[in-house]
Order: sequence, then C-alpha cells, then structure tokens
Amino acid sequence: MVEITSPAFKANAREALADAPLQRALGHVRTGFIAKRAVAAEALPEFDRLRDNARDIKDHALAHLDLYLEAYADKVEAAGGHVHWAETAEDARRIILDICRQKNARTVTKGKSMITEEIGLNAFLEEHSVAPVETDLGEYIIQLRGEHPSHIIAPAVHVNKDQVEADFRRVHTHLDPDRNLEEPTTLLGEARAVLREKYFQADIGITGANFLVAETGTSVIVTNEGNGDLTQSLPKTHVVVASIEKIVPTLEDVSQILRVLARSATGQDMSVYTTFSTGPRRDIDPDGPEDYHVVLLDNGRSSMLGTEFQDMLRCIRCGACMNHCPVYHAVGGHAYGWVYPGPMGAVLTPSLIGVDQSGHLPNASTFCGRCESVCPMRIPLPKMMRHWREREFSRNLNPAAARYGLGLWAFFAKRPALYQALTRAAIGTLGFMGRARGRFRSMPLAGGWTRHRDLPAPEGGTFQAQWAKRHGNSRRGAR
Repeated sequence: MVEITSPAFKANAREALADAPLQRALGHVRTGFIAKRAVAAEALPEFDRLRDNARDIKDHALAHLDLYLEAYADKVEAAGGHVHWAETAEDARRIILDICRQKNARTVTKGKSMITEEIGLNAFLEEHSVAPVETDLGEYIIQLRGEHPSHIIAPAVHVNKDQVEADFRRVHTHLDPDRNLEEPTTLLGEARAVLREKYFQADIGITGANFLVAETGTSVIVTNEGNGDLTQSLPKTHVVVASIEKIVPTLEDVSQILRVLARSATGQDMSVYTTFSTGPRRDIDPDGPEDYHVVLLDNGRSSMLGTEFQDMLRCIRCGACMNHCPVYHAVGGHAYGWVYPGPMGAVLTPSLIGVDQSGHLPNASTFCGRCESVCPMRIPLPKMMRHWREREFSRNLNPAAARYGLGLWAFFAKRPALYQALTRAAIGTLGFMGRARGRFRSMPLAGGWTRHRDLPAPEGGTFQAQWAKRHGNSRRGAR
C-alpha cells in the first residue's frame, strides 16, 4: 500500500513551501492549466449546459448503481470477458496476482491508473516477483524516482526537466553517457525507445478506466499518449481495474461527459486518444488481447452512497479543482499524504481512509469556491469539506485549543449584546494600539498569521456597527 502521511499534512506543507525546485515546478500548474481551461470553456457556448447534463447522468447512474453494474458485467461476459468483484484493495490485489500467476506473467505494462495507485498494486506485484512497468511518461518518471503521483492527470508535474534528465542518466545506464538530454524532445524520445521494448516483453497489460459503459460492456480510457492503446492491445491479456462509480448508462451518455472532461482537464476539445475496449479480440479483429478481465473495486465507495458525500462519486478525475486551488498551488500534491490531492482529495481521502487519518485535508482550504466553480460535474466540494470539518469536531479530533476557542466564541456569539460590546472594545483597543504603524508585526494568539505577514490595524468600528450606520439598522439592511 502507498504510505499514508496525511496526518502529517502541516509538516508536509511546511517542507513543500521550503522546497525551491518544487515551487519552481508548481508555477507551471498556475500558468499552464487555468488559462487553457477558460479558453476551451468560453469557446463552447453549451459548456455549462453540458455540465448540468453530465451531473444529471452521473446522479442517475449512482441512484441505480446496482442495476447498471449488473448490466455492465453481463455485457462484458457476453463479449467473452471476465468480471471480478473486489470489495477491498486487498481483494483487488489478490485477484490481479491470481491472473498473473495463471498466465505465468513476469512483466506487466501499465497505463496510467489512479485506482492501481490507490490499492498499492506496483509494490504488491514486485513483492511477488512480477515486474510492473509504468508506460505513461509522467508515471514512468515517478516510478524511476520511487514516488507516487502529485497530480491526478499530470503525475510528474512536481518534477523539473533537469531532475528528469538526472533520473534518466541514473537509470538508463545502457545508453551513451555523453548523449544530449537538454531538450524535452530528447527526453521524450529516450523514454519512448526504452518503453517500446517493454510493450513486447509484457505478458499482461493493465489499464484503468475513465468510464465503464453499461449498455455495451465497454471500458473507456482517455489519454494524450499512445501508451494506453499499446498496453491493452499488445499483451495477450488485458486487465481493466476500475472503481464501481465509473459506470455510465449508455454510449450517448459517455459522449456528453467526454465533451466536458478534456476541456476541464487540459483545455483540449478532446484528448488525443479516446479508446473504447469491449472484451477480448474477436476472429475478425486484426489485434487485441486474447483474454480480457475487469476488476471492479468498491473500497469504500458503496458506503458513500446515500450520504452527504455521495456527490463526490460524480468525479471524473479531470484535475480542474486542484488546477485552480490556491492551496494546491502552494504545496503541491505530495503534501496531502495519499493518492488523491487537492480539493477532491480533501473530500475523497477521508471517505476512503477515515477522517481520523486525514482530518487536516478538509481544513486545507480557503473556501474560495474556485474548485466548485470549475468542476465539470458541479460537485459541491466546499460544502462537503465543511461536513468533514463537522465530523472532525464532533469526534474531538481537532486540537484542544481549537475546540475550546470555538466553544468560547460560541458562548459570546449566542449572547449578541455581550458579543457586540466585546468586539467594539477589541476593535477600539487594537485601532488605538496600531494607529502609529497601521499594522502589527506580532500579536498574541495571532502567531499563525503574523509569522508570515503583518496584521492590519482595524480602522473605524466593527462590521456590524458600520452596517447599522449605513443602513439605519442591521435588521432593515438585511431585508
């Protein structure tokens, strides 16, 4: 399994903020994704209507998930494939290992898959003498580095070109040590040449799935590299690993969702490759696997159904929420401590591993709402993060100082006259003390702020007093 360091989010974040190469790399997230998504969305007049349709399609599929999963499994088996049901990550790993042993597999190629990251598949296969080879360029880079993805669509976004060059020279020792690797194209060419041999050596190809189509028993992968197609078509056995919420009812449904996926993720109208696979090779097919398996993973998803976190199951893993998140921009993905980073990870991770292990993540938000505003599936991420904060508080998982501080604030907030009197006194005192400089460089109980920036001295009265002055009284102003 991937090591979970989510409980150490604060320490992880401090380390990330001090990591100069990481901060340099994160600049590409801020400048690369946001503008492209905005241009792509603006160019499609019906983009927001498609988002509404996509949300409704997934809501319908989740409301009837059992029926669509059964229909999908029936179609896969009718096409000659095999469906395996995995309740837990351990179940999924064992199923895949059994398939490898049945085929006497020693090497497997893998397309990009967050689900296989979630279940810790690579390390498990290596422990059992099966060598996994990541074929997505970003995944290949982080495999060489012994890391896990820092982004769900750009797994090596935290790595700079000079670091990739150093890793290639360290690992590709069979190549000319004096070769030129200064240009991105030369790095790409070298990775392509190395990986091309792996495709033909592989006994099994493993991919994830962006969508599973109940109508036809089809798995869909969306990529910008040809590795996904090579991984599933060259080996004799193709294994699809997907979580149960990837189901959509029909091909028409998936075609609508595809129109918002790439635009939200990378600003493309469509990804370079959108590949539909249905069962093993038929007699009339020129290529493809002889054996086709689908591993359907629950791993906590079914327990989210019917709860305030069900909307999270609409997620199509586009990465738009983290691309627009100021917290992700500051600390990157590894600080979140598990597979899923950013706002979607702040909701999904507690759902899968528990709020006791990841309670810091819902707190790592400014609640600016940018994640929800750009989500192609209209997932209310800030609302669900607040729900996790409520659960964290109700279980006394917050630091004692935070609990007692909130309790003290609640005492005064329930007594408006006392609250207003104290805030007037506090504002007046702080305004008087800060009148010379206009700001405070340090202040008791505000060290979390003043360690990094000055605290402006208040000017004028409290917000409530100013509102009443402008509108006559707060009640009339509220109307």
